[in-house]
Amino acid sequence: MKMPLAPDDPTQQPYEVRFDWGREGLRSIAHGAGVIVVIDAISFTTTVEMGVALGLEVQPFAGLRHEAEAADAAGRFGDARLAGKRGAPGVSLSPSSMTAANVAEFGAGRAVVPSLNGSRLTALAATFGVPVVAATLRNRTAVAQWIFDYQQRIGRRAMVSVVAAGETRTDETVRFAVEDMLAAGAVIDALGRLGIDACSPEAAAACAAYTGLARGIGHMFTASVSGGELLKEDQREDIEVAFQTDVSTTVPVLVDGVYEDASSEAVAARTSAMQ
Repeated sequence: MKMPLAPDDPTQQPYEVRFDWGREGLRSIAHGAGVIVVIDAISFTTTVEMGVALGLEVQPFAGLRHEAEAADAAGRFGDARLAGKRGAPGVSLSPSSMTAANVAEFGAGRAVVPSLNGSRLTALAATFGVPVVAATLRNRTAVAQWIFDYQQRIGRRAMVSVVAAGETRTDETVRFAVEDMLAAGAVIDALGRLGIDACSPEAAAACAAYTGLARGIGHMFTASVSGGELLKEDQREDIEVAFQTDVSTTVPVLVDGVYEDASSEAVAARTSAMQ
């Protein structure tokens, strides 16, 4: 059982924009948050963004080692199917699998996507009762704009907790993942451009890392430990789509345990279809 933080433990609570790592980090920055942004650049949140952009609902499943349970979760919904593991044919955890042809062949409106890092983080984020957004470099400006617009709708500032998944080791500790720090920093930079800029030192450092290294972002992703693992598996395309920046207006927001597009364009399209 995880013990809550003591009231006098140092936290990032005074700041409008916060940043930390993994599930324990999320617990430390979630109190008082109005929005939680989940980052797992290689590859869960990139896969979510690309799938949702193609019209899929993406249901996270918190694990890679329990395929039968994931299949059962998919089976409970009539229009859901289990996505494959990374590199499997068709729709899978690989972001490069999210193509129009694969989605059409998938034959379901909802993909249950198992993930050791991003899905588990999403599951925890969902317990705090605030909007949960999946972000990547690809949609970082769209996510920031959605948060800005959300603040306008609710009529007040909403504290933003940005949490990087990192990589889970076999002993359940979190390995630093440079791609997640850079993607988080990119979102924080985009928030700052909209005036949401009262950052904790941790968030400011992530932002500075991104702005300082943005020109070399492709190299940073490819040469990272996570990138190296994908290169060994001949999954270069998964890296390349992950470091593309500001190429999407899709904003995956968790609704009843499922990521769906909350961008203004998608909401308008759904509203029009219902009329």
